[in-house]
Amino acid sequence: MSIAPARAAFFDVDETLITCKSMACVLARYWGRGEVAARRLASARASLQRQIREGVPREQVNRSFFRFLAGSHLDDLETCGREWYETARAGGLLHAPVYEALRRHRDAGDLIVLVSGAFSACLDPLAREIGADLVVCTVPEVTSQGRLTGELSGPPMIGEPKAEAARRIISAFGLAAEECFAYADDESDLPLLRSVGHPVLVGEGPISAPASETASWSRLPGPEPVAPPVSPAASPTASPAAARPAHTLTPRAA
Repeated sequence: MSIAPARAAFFDVDETLITCKSMACVLARYWGRGEVAARRLASARASLQRQIREGVPREQVNRSFFRFLAGSHLDDLETCGREWYETARAGGLLHAPVYEALRRHRDAGDLIVLVSGAFSACLDPLAREIGADLVVCTVPEVTSQGRLTGELSGPPMIGEPKAEAARRIISAFGLAAEECFAYADDESDLPLLRSVGHPVLVGEGPISAPASETASWSRLPGPEPVAPPVSPAASPTASPAAARPAHTLTPRAA
């Protein structure tokens, strides 16, 4: 990022910048291996998938995920997030077309912002390695002992809160929304895509916006999900920039 960026580029993460759903991967890592862990993970996935099939709003599904983590220590989750990332980064984790777009924005001095319904344990290792300037994400409620309560501090970073966060950042940096970019793949990302002058739709996900609106949008292909390798490797296929810290923004309460 330049000292005074002229533009911002906002990136959804799961199945946009990366090829998988990061929270499911970190949860699997956290619960570990073995028959009991496998049954527990299968039950959690079935519960979340059932909610999605029944049309439960994604914000509510997101809250349900964090209830599975009630009692977990944030430090342990962050350790699992780092371990997962070190393993997955060598197996096609970064979605090349979107990552190449991010590199071009970064080289141009644009503000790089990750906007995701996931949480810091999933996002911080990625943000450091790709050189994100800001991370805006869902924030779990944590006790004074560092344990998750299963509830959230503020709203899930899904749907309209993503657009609100983008508008706050654009205003704080004195940018013009019509000059900014957003990259996203999901129906729930429509508010974010509509908040900037250059929306980029990734993949062919269900989008209810009329064709007359999306006809002018840019498009990139969606990722083909890739299973992470069994053992960690030294570096991803695309070489990210040198790591730099990203600031995490806590969303305002709804």
